[in-house]
Formats: sequence, C-alpha cells, structure tokens
Amino acid sequence: MLRPSIRWEVHLLQIEHLTKIYADGTLALDDVSFEVVDGEFLVVLGLSGAGKSTLLRCINRLVEPTSGTITWDEEDVTAASGAELRMIRRHIGMIFQEFNLVERSSVLTNVLAGRLAYVNSWLSLFGRFPKEEVERAIGNLERIGISDLAGKRADELSGGQRQRVGIARALMQEPRLMLADEPVASLDPVLAHSILRYLEQLNKEDGITVICSLHFLDLVRRYATRVVALRDGRVVFQGLPEEITDERFKEIYGQEAERITVT
Repeated sequence: MLRPSIRWEVHLLQIEHLTKIYADGTLALDDVSFEVVDGEFLVVLGLSGAGKSTLLRCINRLVEPTSGTITWDEEDVTAASGAELRMIRRHIGMIFQEFNLVERSSVLTNVLAGRLAYVNSWLSLFGRFPKEEVERAIGNLERIGISDLAGKRADELSGGQRQRVGIARALMQEPRLMLADEPVASLDPVLAHSILRYLEQLNKEDGITVICSLHFLDLVRRYATRVVALRDGRVVFQGLPEEITDERFKEIYGQEAERITVT
C-alpha cells in the first residue's frame, strides 16, 4: 500500500520575540515574531517609522537587537560573532533605499564590492580583483541590463540605474536571502515596477528568498507572496496580500488613511 506523500515546509528564517530599543529610548521593534519559508517573496508593510528598516537590518545584524532571537538555517544569528557572522552575511544580500554606492567610483567597482567577503582583502583594497570576479560582475550587470554603464561613475547615474547597480552588487554575494529596504521609495511608479520585477525574477528563477519593505498596498498585491505588516514596531497583520481588507488596511495605516493607487 502506498503512503501519501508528506510535504515538509522548510523555514529558512525564524524571528522570535524580537525587540529593539535605541539608545535614545525609541522602541523600534516590540516583540516581533514570524517565520519566512524558503523561496517566499515576503513584503514587510507599514508607514515610515513603523520599524521596517530596523527589522531588516536586525536580520543581518547591521542593527543589534535588544532582545529576541533570529534563526537562519538553524543557526542563531543573534548569537553569532566574528567569523560566524561573516559567513552568515556572505549569503544575505542587501539593497538599500539610499543606494549606498561609492559615488566617485565606477559602476563595475561598486558591483565588485559585493564580492569583498570572498576575495583577498589586500588585493581588493587596491581595486584588484581576479579575472573571474570581473567577469561575474559584468555578467550580473548584463542580467539587469546596464552592462554598458560599467565604466561610468556612480554619481552620473539616475536613481533607477543606481538601484540596479545595488541589485548587481548584492548578486555578487550569491545570496540565498535578499533583504530590500524600501528599494523603490525614491523612484517613480514606472521605475518602481522595473526594480521590483528584477527582484521577482531573482525570486522565481534563482529561488532567492526575498524580504522587501514597501509602503504601497498596490505594489504589495502585485509582488508579494505573503505580508507581515508593522505599526509602531508591532506586528498587526500576517497573511496573504488579498486578505488585507479595508478593516485590515485601517489597522495597518490608521483610521484616517486612504488608499493610493500606484499604476
């Protein structure tokens, strides 16, 4: 007799009772708990100041949590130090709202910076990278359609081009998890969709788990497989995008909020 197959869910990331209190007393995260299944495109939704950026930066320890645990592939990220933390960060890419590029350096040099954890630190200090790493960088620039800008300085680029450089740089880490902190906040709607489509492509074609913070519900409904919504540092919703009813919308954004359509 054949037994029915059982599909086990793999929880790539587990966040339990995460709290962050800054030195000035600001409570940025208040007992946040949720899980991320491998391969998801999870959107963290909420207003400015809700705790989205703090949450993403706690996951890779750019911000140190005050309490709680973050477990990734059964490793306690919050307890990792030194070499352990560097190994964990190797495979967690990050895309920033402010782009975080070296403005006076070329696009290619900025992309190669994503490979610093893998190459000889002395050679990279002088901008010398192995041929295979340069080829890898060019390949990532080709993938997002800006290989022709490789020799341009970062400060000569538009906002959309800068964010694509940020994606190519993150890809150099060969990430299994991609954190995108408000990656389209400073872009117009057309460019916002362009950037999010690249992230969607990486999620679907490469199997990279994406955790992306966003403001607008329309973008969430288009790209997210699941949503965690924050308000004042607390989780006020977890579920599917289509489950965000008018009532839920008010819980996330406040009673006076009105929906804005991003086309």
